[in-house]
Amino acid sequence: MSKKCCCDNEKTDQFKELAPTMEKYANTPGSLITILQKAQEIYGYLSIDVINYISDCTGIKPAKIYGVATFYAQFRLQPIGKNLIMLCQGTACHVNGSEQIEESVCEYLDIKDGETTPDGIFTLNNVACLGCCSLAPVMMVRSSEGDETYGNLTKEKVTKILDEIRARE
Repeated sequence: MSKKCCCDNEKTDQFKELAPTMEKYANTPGSLITILQKAQEIYGYLSIDVINYISDCTGIKPAKIYGVATFYAQFRLQPIGKNLIMLCQGTACHVNGSEQIEESVCEYLDIKDGETTPDGIFTLNNVACLGCCSLAPVMMVRSSEGDETYGNLTKEKVTKILDEIRARE
């Protein structure tokens, strides 16, 4: 059962950046993850409004979309800070002190894994592996300027890095 895309309704202005994706994929079975990835790329996270818009366009119930979005770790339902800190917790990083680095970041920024600083500058996410084992312990910081990787971290080094990033903001 094909559903007419909602790209011509009153929400078009609010979701104009997502409209081309919806026009291309709304009636394509199995394309929900592609749509969610593009929506998150555009808006930074999947808000209830975005989920409802996708539902209107595809005919997929919001509860099912929410279920898919919460099943996959790649999707976020809350906005993130300007700088997303991805702290590796893989084996090499763990063995080389990633827990102490996490403790230092959490204490310095006064946030926990998955939280964002009140000023919106940083979000901390522990990740399973960044694939930079020779730099362990390592973190990657994603910002509008791109991704930057920092390796061989110490408590002092991570504090200095965070200070430098905050100074740029």
